[in-house]
Amino acid sequence: MAHEESHTHEGDDGGTDQVLTAVGPRLRAIRKERGATLAGLSAATGISVSTLSRLESGGRKPSLELLLPIARAHQVPLDELVGAPPVGDPRVRAKPIVRHGRTMVPLTRQPGGLQAYKVIEPQRAAEPDPRTHEGYEWLYVLSGRLRLVLGEHDVVLTAGEAAEFDTRVPHWFGSTGEGPAEFLSLFGPQGERMHVRAKPKKRSTTED
Repeated sequence: MAHEESHTHEGDDGGTDQVLTAVGPRLRAIRKERGATLAGLSAATGISVSTLSRLESGGRKPSLELLLPIARAHQVPLDELVGAPPVGDPRVRAKPIVRHGRTMVPLTRQPGGLQAYKVIEPQRAAEPDPRTHEGYEWLYVLSGRLRLVLGEHDVVLTAGEAAEFDTRVPHWFGSTGEGPAEFLSLFGPQGERMHVRAKPKKRSTTED
């Protein structure tokens, strides 16, 4: 599972700062390429126009909570927003972890708390082996197809789809056998939930 290990990394603050600095102009360029306005993007993501404007100008530090809804609205992989080099590029500073054929790139450096990984699942024949443990997990598929077995459910997630679940429910995820998949895994070891802002529902005109 992507959450079984956590690692710290030293000396990459400079590279991280450069990546974050480049996010704003890239967000603006992608939005303009699609002919989207700040107001339209705000309506699609639930993120305020002022926050989107500050993200594009560099006045607001980008975070997964903000970037994931934007990536979904633009229908692009998260990597395209942050301009991250592909796995295997020597400029990648986070050391990939290869575990049982699965490659995991740590996206967080602090020990404990929420842990985030980019995971590359190769194409292979895999027999589900559901497990349970304490925690709460959130998955977001960047590309390919990811099979998720959760309790009585057996579903396939495709690019742009997400799932979140209590890991005390028997679960397993892996290859569908149809090709590789790349996804993000966010894991809270003590059951922390992931908070991704979505478009708010319209309030009812009648009181309960």
